[in-house]
Amino acid sequence: MTVLQRNTTLEPAAAPAPDWRRVAYLMNVSRSLDALEETTLVPQKKVLYQFSARGHDMAQILLGLHLTDPHDAACGYYRSRPLLLALGVDLADALGSSMARAGGYSDGRDIGVVFNYPNPGGVSALPMCGGVGAQYTPTAGWAQALEYRARVLKEPGYERAISVVLGGDGSVATNGFWSALTLATTQQLPILFYIEDNGFGISVPSTFQTPGGDIARNLASFQGLHVLSGDGAQPEQSACLIAEAVEHVRSRKGPCLLRLTVPRLEGHSFQDTQAYKSEATVKREWSRDPWPRLRDFLVPAQLSAKAWDDLQAEAEQAVRLACEQAEARPLSDPAKVIEHVFYEGALQQRGGQWAEGYLPPAAQAEPKPEGQRVNMVAAIRRTLDHELTINLRVMLFGEDIGPKGGVHAVTLGLQDKHGTERVFDTSLSEEGIIGRAVGLALAGLVPVPEIQFRKYADPAVEQLNDCGTLRWRTHNRFAAPMVVRIAGGFFKCGDPWHSQTNEVQFVHAPGWMVAVPSNAEDAVGLLRAALRGNDPVIFFEHRAMLDAASARRCYPGDDFVLPFGQARRVLDGDGITVVTWGAMVERCEAAAQGRPVELLDLRTLMPWDRDAVLASVRKTHRCLIVHEDLGTAGFGAEIAAVVADQAFLDLDAPVARITMPDIPSPHHPALLEQVLPSVAGIQAKIDELLGF
Repeated sequence: MTVLQRNTTLEPAAAPAPDWRRVAYLMNVSRSLDALEETTLVPQKKVLYQFSARGHDMAQILLGLHLTDPHDAACGYYRSRPLLLALGVDLADALGSSMARAGGYSDGRDIGVVFNYPNPGGVSALPMCGGVGAQYTPTAGWAQALEYRARVLKEPGYERAISVVLGGDGSVATNGFWSALTLATTQQLPILFYIEDNGFGISVPSTFQTPGGDIARNLASFQGLHVLSGDGAQPEQSACLIAEAVEHVRSRKGPCLLRLTVPRLEGHSFQDTQAYKSEATVKREWSRDPWPRLRDFLVPAQLSAKAWDDLQAEAEQAVRLACEQAEARPLSDPAKVIEHVFYEGALQQRGGQWAEGYLPPAAQAEPKPEGQRVNMVAAIRRTLDHELTINLRVMLFGEDIGPKGGVHAVTLGLQDKHGTERVFDTSLSEEGIIGRAVGLALAGLVPVPEIQFRKYADPAVEQLNDCGTLRWRTHNRFAAPMVVRIAGGFFKCGDPWHSQTNEVQFVHAPGWMVAVPSNAEDAVGLLRAALRGNDPVIFFEHRAMLDAASARRCYPGDDFVLPFGQARRVLDGDGITVVTWGAMVERCEAAAQGRPVELLDLRTLMPWDRDAVLASVRKTHRCLIVHEDLGTAGFGAEIAAVVADQAFLDLDAPVARITMPDIPSPHHPALLEQVLPSVAGIQAKIDELLGF
């Protein structure tokens, strides 16, 4: 792969010339929108967050007009509105979103500059995030989906579609940028990294983001990457570079990074006074304003002065009309702000297989046991194997899941059977694993990423949180259903890095369903429900249960589906309700022997079966909650609060909890057993409450 960096003026590329009249019109529209917000809407507090695109606008518009394939997608950041204008977003929608009016990008739920544009049948703007650099790995996932749909699903029309991600010079220091760059270059994905270098990340110079402040120069020898660089304030040079970059990616010659230097003519946001810039710096930036340069380039060579003035007047009139239309929109209905956290029956416009017409196979509500009892490893593997076989959209990936079969052997043999494009290893980047999955899901696939141990999910928390809120913050325009398999909990020993549970962190993250099966049968039913569902799911595989004798069950059949939110009554009793899940089910069942215990295995924590717990407590009048996680702010506290709030008068004893103390998991088995809820400790607490 040839690596090329250009910083000089280029000859025109062999590509259709831009529609310069359209470029001029859209640039005038962008300037008019910025001016209206800054002079009127922000002072009137009708727009609360404003980011001017002045200086970035011309080159973005040129880029947007090159995105013409219906399967193209772009993901920008807070200064990317000119790109949306070029993609055809309605002006009243763009302005109404900034004003947080009903409809728009988010129905008033998110900042107006955090945009999305599903555009079914046309080019999409993927949902952006408020976090810097968070846009990179999902856009790389979309690029991989383009290749997957062309090569594996054999769908026509994907051969020249591309994925484009926009970022500023500050974003090149983020984990997301480097993870996506690694993914794109090692897999040779059709993605364009479009870096707008304005010299500042808010107030921090670009020299703090990358040595010398030039990411293109620093990546000039990066293998598998075509690198271009130039002046984004020069009309002809920008047009040539963008045309070359887009065609390079469309021709499947590999990924490309295009760095364009542009002036940021206003502050980072409206509130930013730019006091950190010298007068000379501000003057120098304004001398590079692409707007007068565009006029000088077009007038009189391609447009008359009157035609230019007419375009400006036309743009200003369009913005005035859009403002009237936006202000006529009502405010979002506050009563509906709790809607669309999860799928509620109304399909999202883009993302996931359901939005593309998928209908789940008929489900089997009751298990039909087959053969000998199997452990959870074999049960999960067989379920994944079956779903891979019947649904080509399903794909598994993570660290070591290919030839090795995963560090827990759950995926052993699946790559040999289903191929390296459907079951594959990834680079060592959890942010990349989850971010890639978001893009794959947005593109209609069913990603099943694996995180080897619960603690290893921490680098991916931003992507996990952004994925969970995606449906809600786009007002059901987009969703990214996926199944994230995470192993965790103690095993023969513990330690602070491999034995963490902390399921409550994901329960507390809006938009994620959370399963914690305690046995092979439940694991099959819940995993299949997740793989065929329309929401993102965290699927915990407890290390101690993967091969535990108590967790073994007969395989319940290839159509067995277990709905989320239904607790299992393990033991029936009338003296005390014990609520637990995961590995603690085994210990609670042993502790309950010879005692009038009603033992409930929640199976899922989001949603959790409140009705079953409350009904049991109202029967037994006592409640004990047992879990492996830490006590302070553990999920048991939520259960205790609900019981105290809704069944207080039914209680004959205080609601009690047994948990780990608030310490990391210790390594030595003797230390570990000292802090885990023990059979003897659970028995003692049961007896204490029974005698209260």
